[in-house]
Amino acid sequence: MNLKLKIANILFLDIETVPLESNWNSLSEAHQNLFEKKTQYQRKEEFTSEQFYERAGIWAEFGKIICISVGYFAENQFRVTSFYGDDETKILVNFKTLLDKHFSKPSQFLCAHNGKEFDFPFIARRMIVNQIELPKKLNLFGKKPWEVPHLDTLELWKFGDYKHYTSLKLLTSILGIPSPKDDIDGSEVAAVYYEEKNIQRIVNYCEKDTIAVAQILLKFNNQELLKEDAIVRV
Repeated sequence: MNLKLKIANILFLDIETVPLESNWNSLSEAHQNLFEKKTQYQRKEEFTSEQFYERAGIWAEFGKIICISVGYFAENQFRVTSFYGDDETKILVNFKTLLDKHFSKPSQFLCAHNGKEFDFPFIARRMIVNQIELPKKLNLFGKKPWEVPHLDTLELWKFGDYKHYTSLKLLTSILGIPSPKDDIDGSEVAAVYYEEKNIQRIVNYCEKDTIAVAQILLKFNNQELLKEDAIVRV
């Protein structure tokens, strides 16, 4: 496919999220009840709310962002950097500053895998929770579909098929791209964060996903994949 986009105008990203609290008992009774209602359809009869709470990080109402990794092409390099830690507000403010200063032009796009269903709305919702004004790239009110500055490698791969989901791990595998899932996967992030307290391991994982998204877009455009020496972490 020919996207007819200047690759330097794309900010690739990935986020990692965890439940707001380390365990079910730390939630107030009110929030336990709200979580029970929110997840009733997904749980059915298989799990109790407490058993299901380890997955709470996938909902912006019950989860928080602990890492946003971004990557962009500049001067024959792919530069990767991350905003991470325990202070979600600081992570979001730093990400917003990056967008406002360097990725606010109409010709510039954000790109993630399943970004339209997960990353972009999750970031926007958590910004609202943290009382942070939305940057232009995330404020979609009043925009027509073709005006939304978001690219989604999952959506591109679907080719209009709304029933089809392909994971980042599967897509990189069939496209011959080095797997970003060689250490942990999304289901393990909460345990690594709350139990191992190893945020750097999560950052490394998040950055690998960001690089993989860029590689997929290059592959879609029949362009040469990034070599390791072209990837610079800043």
